[in-house]
Amino acid sequence: MLIKTVLNRVQKHKSFVYKSVILSEESSSPAFLVTIVPRLGSQATCSGCDKKRPGYDTLPERRFEFVPLWGIAVFFLYAMRRVNCPGCGVVVELVPWGNGKQTLTTTYSLYLARWAKRLSWKETAEAFQTSWDKVFAAVSVAVEWGLAHRDLSSVTAIGVDEVLWHRGHKYLTVVYQIDEHCKRLLWVGKDRTTVTFMRFFSWFGQERTKQLKFVCSDMWKPYLKVFAYFRKTGRLQALQLLDRFHIAKNMNKAIDKVRAMETKKLKAQGSEVLTNSRWSLLKRPENLTERQEAKLAQLEERGNLATYRAYLLKESFQSFWEYVSPAWAGKFLDRWCTRTMRSRIEPMKKMAKQLRNHRPLILNWFKARGSISLGAVEGLNNRLKLTFRKSYGFRTLKCTEIALYHAMGDLPERPETHRFL
Repeated sequence: MLIKTVLNRVQKHKSFVYKSVILSEESSSPAFLVTIVPRLGSQATCSGCDKKRPGYDTLPERRFEFVPLWGIAVFFLYAMRRVNCPGCGVVVELVPWGNGKQTLTTTYSLYLARWAKRLSWKETAEAFQTSWDKVFAAVSVAVEWGLAHRDLSSVTAIGVDEVLWHRGHKYLTVVYQIDEHCKRLLWVGKDRTTVTFMRFFSWFGQERTKQLKFVCSDMWKPYLKVFAYFRKTGRLQALQLLDRFHIAKNMNKAIDKVRAMETKKLKAQGSEVLTNSRWSLLKRPENLTERQEAKLAQLEERGNLATYRAYLLKESFQSFWEYVSPAWAGKFLDRWCTRTMRSRIEPMKKMAKQLRNHRPLILNWFKARGSISLGAVEGLNNRLKLTFRKSYGFRTLKCTEIALYHAMGDLPERPETHRFL
């Protein structure tokens, strides 16, 4: 059949030949059954030491699923041989189209893994009339190979963050590479503790840790403790800085807390001036809708509101990020904190104390600007959340890790003779 010619063109295997191809319609769906036999006179390869060894016996015929043709399933049929290896003993031979006891061929596994990047795993399984478990197995093989063969020599900047991955306050620690030339997921760990983050540096190694030039995080104490420990012991010389996004996020949380407390107080007095004002206060002025602008103008008229004064403090802080010199930025930060401490708005005073406590790390932001992608951590977090939203069945940590590495790890792929799209 012509299919043999196609297979010899795109999927030729040394020491093996395609004997026959038949179209089987015995089951509810048709399938091409491709029988493979060893080339005459060829020896089997030991799966343990990858050397040619004499044969021992032949096992029953096995099926390996290949890339479908025209929506019709394709199966390779082959009777595996066992070899008598002096070093490994009696073991099953190594075949070029499969790996171990996997029922999927390597090519079909890569094919499913590529589509699983574009679609959810459930949609991929439905599109190619296979099971979710087979898609998961294909992605697992691709991720395992990619992690074993990725290059980590160019990592000079990392960002760490904690993300909620399951209900019940279950968090993951994620570490990204945030160099200008490469932004990817490097490592995933369970929980957001000091021990978890220490495990990352144990995996990363001392040599790579010393090569780091920039490390970025939020104000989460366990992460700051780990950075401080490695700097104290001399194993980390990188410039440490705090992520701008998380500072803005904490500022918005403070304003929201002020608004919630004052709204409750005013409602008790019969006033609803702060009702539906949340997004008018949290959004940037240039992003406000007409209705939100009108609401903000209404609050401005009531200038004695603590919520509006907190909003003005937040907006005035935006000038901090426009400085070029760390020295002048530091003077602005000191003045802003002093003014905020005198405001008698407790959530904002707490925010000012945070900024004062982390002043050196915040000012390092200006030293790193232009050298690394400072918004990369939040951009990668958005991709991570998208992966979670696409998830169907990611109920275990192992499954979640595989999905994240697959979608965001920028892993190398196993080379193949023909790339199926």
